[in-house]
Amino acid sequence: MNVLILTGSPHKNGTSAYLAEQFARGAEEAGHQVSRFEAAFKNVHPCLGCDACKKKGEGCVFKDDMEQLNPLLAAADVIAFVSPIYYYGINAQLKMVIDRFYAQNDRLKGADKRAVLLLTCEDETDESVEGAIVSYRGMISYLEWKDTGVIAAKACGVLDDVVHSPYPAEARELGMRL
Repeated sequence: MNVLILTGSPHKNGTSAYLAEQFARGAEEAGHQVSRFEAAFKNVHPCLGCDACKKKGEGCVFKDDMEQLNPLLAAADVIAFVSPIYYYGINAQLKMVIDRFYAQNDRLKGADKRAVLLLTCEDETDESVEGAIVSYRGMISYLEWKDTGVIAAKACGVLDDVVHSPYPAEARELGMRL
């Protein structure tokens, strides 16, 4: 099975990066092929909603690092969305990539794919992660993908918090169960 991990954090050794590593570790231990696209370190323009991708049939007008991601998206059986929560939702770097799915909508919608959401946040409340979870569920419902799991690592504002929590083991187990 091909697993694609899409990360949004600009912190290579941060909380969500650690959860992504544990998820990848579990998936690899289960024999899956894992690739990773770190949105915060890529050149990705925001979708303009210009519809040129639909009108001309030539894909997005931007020829940026989404050109690297699009074949990985097409080949993936499982797509894991990994984001820190800064302000009640998926962070901007990852959201920009998700918005660019629009140009690939015909290939992605209805494709036999599964999805995972991994979140980290400093706050301890459900309210802090609800917006990201609702957005994720709405997106995969629209795309007709199957939800394979959500891990919301609350009270994990710094790396030590997440390392000493049950969330890394949960992420690894989720990767192994794919």
